[in-house]
Amino acid sequence: MISTADPTVSVIIPVHNGGAYFRTCLSKLAQAVPRPMEIIVVADGESDGSWRLAKEFGAKVIRIPECGGPARARNLGAQAAKGDILFFVDADVAVCPEAVGYAISVFKNNPYLAAFIGSYDDAPGDPDFLSQYRNLLHHYVHQTGNEEASTFWGACGVIRREIFLQMGGFNESYRQASIEDIEFGYRLKQAGYNIRLCKTLQVKHLKQWKPMGMVKADFFYRALPWTELIWRDRKLNNDLNLQVSNRISVILTYAVLLAILGTCWSLSFLLLAGLLAIPLVAINAPLYRFFHRKHGILFALKTIPWHWLFYFYSGLAFAIGTGRYLYQKKPVTGKVSLPVSAQ
Repeated sequence: MISTADPTVSVIIPVHNGGAYFRTCLSKLAQAVPRPMEIIVVADGESDGSWRLAKEFGAKVIRIPECGGPARARNLGAQAAKGDILFFVDADVAVCPEAVGYAISVFKNNPYLAAFIGSYDDAPGDPDFLSQYRNLLHHYVHQTGNEEASTFWGACGVIRREIFLQMGGFNESYRQASIEDIEFGYRLKQAGYNIRLCKTLQVKHLKQWKPMGMVKADFFYRALPWTELIWRDRKLNNDLNLQVSNRISVILTYAVLLAILGTCWSLSFLLLAGLLAIPLVAINAPLYRFFHRKHGILFALKTIPWHWLFYFYSGLAFAIGTGRYLYQKKPVTGKVSLPVSAQ
């Protein structure tokens, strides 16, 4: 028999030197109605006193002497949790007061749902251009994604505790903030569980993005390992960042770049580059219109080179990741090596 009682919620936050963002995260959670059963903060090798701040807000604190990554931290929090529902939140994320009640309502009304994820809102915390662009892009991708989600999301992800533990939690071989949540979502789907993207549950990302940090995170901690995961599981879903329109955009970005390089031999290639740029802009026009609505035409125009740069290094990472995967599959001294695996 399915229980009609409201499920209880354990909020789990991994933190490594959370700073002012973490204070805001805890302050917003303190306004939650209803309050979660418990807030578990896993201080992952931090050195700025984040664990003391968590204590001040009444959180249960687990301290790890050396940084092991958010996957390990979330797993430790989940093992200590007592709630029926695990609500994972990043330390640089601010939830709305209704978030906990929303999670309870979703699971109470959908007894066979395993997990769901939210999205960033359309009012990022940091006002600078790059942070606005990056977080608004994330918001747009999730808001236009399939409600039948293809993966999980650690920044605002909610799951039944018994299913999380049954699945073995996040893969702790990811020692940085990487694709541990995506990999976990793939395993959930392969096991036959349903994950929903609840677009009405939106949280505010407070992080300030810097150019090098953004590219490094995207390239080394997202695109490269995600490529290997795609090859491992043979899953190239038409969803989120893997939509067909994005794949075509990557091809067009490289075509434009090659045409521009061709101007070293003939200026006629400049015309070709312009012609190739037209469909690239057209495919992404809904996104650029969204940027326009949020911050005006100048902001939207400024996002285009950054967006095309994203396509460039994402395509490069996919090519490198594919090469690495195929190389490690080659027979060595008469033996066939195993595929690259995050397991």
